[in-house]
Amino acid sequence: MNLAVHPVDLGIVVAYVCGIVMLGIWVGRGQRDLNSYLLGSRDLPWWAILGSIVATETSTVTFLSVPGITFAEGGDLRFLQLAMGLIAGRIVVALVLLPQYFRGQMFTAYEVLAKRFGGATKQTASALFLVTRNLGDGLRLFLTAIVMEKVVGFDLATSIVLIGIATIVYTFFGGMKAVVWNDCIQLVAYLGGALLACQIIGQRVPGGWGEIARFAETTGRLRLFDFSWSWESKDTFWAGLIGGAFLTLGTHGTDQMMVQRYLSARRQRDAGKAIVASGLVVLMQFTLFLLLGIGLACFYARVAPGARFDRGDEVLATFIVTQLPVGATGVTLAAVFSAAMSTLSSSLHSSASAAVNDLYRPTLRKPPKPGHLLRVSRLMTVAFGVIQILVGIGASYVSRSVINDALAIAGFAAGILLGIFALGVLTTRVGQSAAMVGVLAGVAMLSWLKFATQVAWPWYAVLGSLTVFATGYLVSLLIQTRNPILDDLQNSSPTNLDHE
Repeated sequence: MNLAVHPVDLGIVVAYVCGIVMLGIWVGRGQRDLNSYLLGSRDLPWWAILGSIVATETSTVTFLSVPGITFAEGGDLRFLQLAMGLIAGRIVVALVLLPQYFRGQMFTAYEVLAKRFGGATKQTASALFLVTRNLGDGLRLFLTAIVMEKVVGFDLATSIVLIGIATIVYTFFGGMKAVVWNDCIQLVAYLGGALLACQIIGQRVPGGWGEIARFAETTGRLRLFDFSWSWESKDTFWAGLIGGAFLTLGTHGTDQMMVQRYLSARRQRDAGKAIVASGLVVLMQFTLFLLLGIGLACFYARVAPGARFDRGDEVLATFIVTQLPVGATGVTLAAVFSAAMSTLSSSLHSSASAAVNDLYRPTLRKPPKPGHLLRVSRLMTVAFGVIQILVGIGASYVSRSVINDALAIAGFAAGILLGIFALGVLTTRVGQSAAMVGVLAGVAMLSWLKFATQVAWPWYAVLGSLTVFATGYLVSLLIQTRNPILDDLQNSSPTNLDHE
């Protein structure tokens, strides 16, 4: 090892990670069935779910990359336009999609599609979730490993493996309760780390945050709105509001990683409260991270002008390692790993849930023995952890802008899944065949957008979902068939689990 930090700081990080792992094991004790392991026995309070939602979507990509946006020359606050779209999308999720998930004893988001279209649609959606979720979170694991590489001196591959193993262990033993409660702790940790870094920057820059504010104004970093129209810019108001809303409808309305949290709530009203309030918290923390980036830009312009960075993702990590005092460095590094582990643990858990309930369980010819599905879920947790480690290692050779790559993958998945759910919720005539044709059209459209155009990633979810919906509906008009599964459902009365 070639330590770049004081042993005290390394000790704080190690103690924190070990504490998180031990807490996960302790919280998960006594779990005997799939309901307790995957959904926390459907008895988690709304405020814990809120904290888990925010911590889950705030990975190391957010913690390290978002400050890099305002650090870069020409960077500004226009990224907050996206947060406005995220709030709008959450409101629609709470009003339109949540009621679908609280009808019947569901384990995954894609069971809605099975009831509406059939098993093939459910399995296709679940498989798409698994592929895109594990690709995106492999990128997030890679970015976290960059920090460990700088701090400890391990090579990047070793750092990826160590972080991946730590996350696998507490997710394997702890289940949903461990994920949610650890998320709440990690939310406090990384927000505290960001505030601590802001305080120290203010102390190190002559003139403090007053000087930083003057620097921000003279360099144009306080620009917030851009009402121009461009398909190729991710920083316009329309891309943020419309693209952000559609992206959230996909990521928070149809993504199993988020839906699994709603299903863990005591009632539908609690889940709705958590999802809407989480949008406001995300807006506030984006603002904090962007202001932190402005502070870093001023610091390296006025205090340490000789520093050079290959990528914006490295700036905050470098500042933590080289500029913070002993103790503060350890606390802030623990915050970095908190952001990573909250997202990765949620990803592993939701991937295991989707794989077991949507892909494995339907293949069983007879009811499984007690405990069998729980064991399979834990094995799937390990398997997806290994996959993300391999993706992270591969990303170290090809990825240059982690936040854009990760968000592009999210937009790809959100567009397809949102289109399928829209066909299921908003139409009555579209059957499984038409829906699957819509999926193929959506995949073709998004592949063209990604590889043959300069269209910005916020538009992926918009154009992808509209393509799936329009194609599926038009095909249903051409083939003139109705959905027998839907007809059966309309003749029955669903069980509402929105119990008090």
